Amino acid sequence: MRLADGTVVHPVFNLPAAFIVLLITTLLIIGIRESANFNSTIVLIKVGVVLLFIFFGAAYVHRANWHPFLPANQGTFGEFGLTGVLRGAGIIFFAYIGFDAVSTAAQEARNPERDMPIGILGSLGICTLLYIAVVLVLTGIMPFRQLNAPDPLALAIDSTAARWWLSPIVKIGALLGTTAVILVMMLGQTRVFYSMAHDGLLPRPFGKIHHRFRTPYISTALTGVCVALAGGLLPLRIVGELVSIGTLLAFVIVSGSVMGMRRMHPEIRRPFRTPFVWFVGPMGMIVCLAQMAGLPRDTWLRLFIWMAMGLCVYFGYGRRRSVLQNQERQRELEQAAVPK
Repeated sequence: MRLADGTVVHPVFNLPAAFIVLLITTLLIIGIRESANFNSTIVLIKVGVVLLFIFFGAAYVHRANWHPFLPANQGTFGEFGLTGVLRGAGIIFFAYIGFDAVSTAAQEARNPERDMPIGILGSLGICTLLYIAVVLVLTGIMPFRQLNAPDPLALAIDSTAARWWLSPIVKIGALLGTTAVILVMMLGQTRVFYSMAHDGLLPRPFGKIHHRFRTPYISTALTGVCVALAGGLLPLRIVGELVSIGTLLAFVIVSGSVMGMRRMHPEIRRPFRTPFVWFVGPMGMIVCLAQMAGLPRDTWLRLFIWMAMGLCVYFGYGRRRSVLQNQERQRELEQAAVPK
């Protein structure tokens, strides 16, 4: 970071990021209703900011900035062209991970069979349209080569006559939007730990519920501390790429598992139905693998290290204590003992 006098400062720890994460952790421990109300308020504000940007920013669009709409590749994989689109889609994929996180809170929904699909698919469709509209206006206001900055929306608005009133609103909206994403992600992660603890894959304290707030406070607190440290120490680019490739891999595994479960356990009740599963499953795997292939090599290395750590936890602790696996093993023994 360069100061006004030209001095270059290399920050060691991002204290504001860590503070925001710890604040959200406290809110998640207090209760799901309070967290939901807080998130709903932020979502309304940031959607309003996005609509303001689209509506007022459209007046400053120069169509010449859209030509060429797809710049030619510069001879390097991931630098413009189709490979650039592929790499960009993989890097920005973390913006979509909040939709799957909704499913982790299904246990706290009143009618999850109905509410979860409507919430996920409805919000996915609306946000996709908003993303497209924002990008069109953004690249129409300013040439894309000038938008390689941490705050491209504010940068584009600062180049227009509306900068004196719209720029502060956009910056506040961006801050609130990031806060809402952190809340949803941490909510989803703590519920994953809660479910894993009840299956025996993690120690029981991860599934312990607070006697007053009725939330998994131990897993929430531990997650909050780890995220605060990561957010304070790691560069944003590394965090974003690691989150994207991890989520893409999870989607590949889920898509394959859904098809595998249809073959291995067709008798299981399925309250959440997947239409055209033999098309959706393979296509989901292919698309996610293609996006993963476009990510940098160092991101793949970090993914393998992270996977190795998870496998060590599973084979060293969870595999022997898995409730579902032990029940399956018991059923197999009982079936083998039955005379034929």
